[in-house]
Amino acid sequence: MEIRDLTPDDLDAVLDVRKRSFGLVPAHEAERWRSMVIPTLPEGRYLGAFDGGRLAAAARLRPFTQWWHGRPQPMAGVAGVTVNPEDRGRGVGSQIMRAVVERAAALGDAVSVLYPATTPIYRSVGYEHAGARHRVTLQPEALRTIRTSGQVKLRRMGPDDAAEVISVLHRVHGASRASGPVSWDEPTLRAWLGRPDDFLYLADDGYLIYRWDGGDIEVDNLVAGSADTARALWALVGTSSTIATKVVAAVAPDDPVLWLLRERSTDHLTVTRWMFRVIDVAAAVQRRGYPRGVTLDAVVEVDDPLRPGNTGLWRLEVSDGTGTATTTAAGSGASAEGPRLSVNGFAALYAGVPTATLRGSGLMTGDDRHDESLDTAFAAKPYMLEYF
Repeated sequence: MEIRDLTPDDLDAVLDVRKRSFGLVPAHEAERWRSMVIPTLPEGRYLGAFDGGRLAAAARLRPFTQWWHGRPQPMAGVAGVTVNPEDRGRGVGSQIMRAVVERAAALGDAVSVLYPATTPIYRSVGYEHAGARHRVTLQPEALRTIRTSGQVKLRRMGPDDAAEVISVLHRVHGASRASGPVSWDEPTLRAWLGRPDDFLYLADDGYLIYRWDGGDIEVDNLVAGSADTARALWALVGTSSTIATKVVAAVAPDDPVLWLLRERSTDHLTVTRWMFRVIDVAAAVQRRGYPRGVTLDAVVEVDDPLRPGNTGLWRLEVSDGTGTATTTAAGSGASAEGPRLSVNGFAALYAGVPTATLRGSGLMTGDDRHDESLDTAFAAKPYMLEYF
């Protein structure tokens, strides 16, 4: 099996694998997909596994920015992982995913995320459950009760506002110390903001993207950096309350709208889980944000069969909102004794999964003296608004 970069000549075969894996692809969607993919092929972000000259599997690495405790870093979003039905069960999926991890490292990404169609294959290459996309069902008339200050200026937005949207995300996610949300690269965002059936509004510190879905409203993105802007954007959605039967919105698990509603007795929530991998331990720890006022000095042992450079003892130090991970030798003192984690367990720890959960699931063993400090330093409620 040969794994290589895809070229434009391979895209018909990719579409065939996608059709066999996920169902029919309408012609207009196929053309839009081609227009988005072709410019990225020279970047080495689309891999194919070939059996002779026949495409057996494919996987794409999408360039994202992801925030962890308010600090942005590059992230490899893995999408479009497809294997021909006749090639399944031969280890082809694992082969291409191992190549994806190595390519993410070569591209300079220290972390990676994917939405799994199945879990075992991704766990086998170091990905672990970390966060989720939360979609809540709201009653339109409840949004109409949200009172606004009348001071927030909203305007319609489009593709030319892509850079401003990215700027808003950096300011809002940084100030809120968010963990997990992402931003598309500017070319992709420009295309997204050009979809004809979406309604888009921009404020100085927030924006809204929504659409009609039959008799319902679907909110893709609503990001706000202040209470006034949150009220203004949600109230705008609520202006359709006399027509819409319900509003389905992608939200943070503690989105302010859930406290703005006058009536909230039950939540109807759909959760789609995503998985996370640390590609480079040292770079990932250095690029992450941490709570100010929290200090950590602990040694952990990481085992990463796929990337030996991650395997070994790591001294984790956190102070003043920043962190470092440095390799350390065994037997260099009591401080060099600590918990042991698979790379899956380290990914989950990084994403805020409590040490008690990691120990209960077998992802973490050994010395527990630093567990509370590790929980405090890596505390997070990771979420995403996007699905890719």
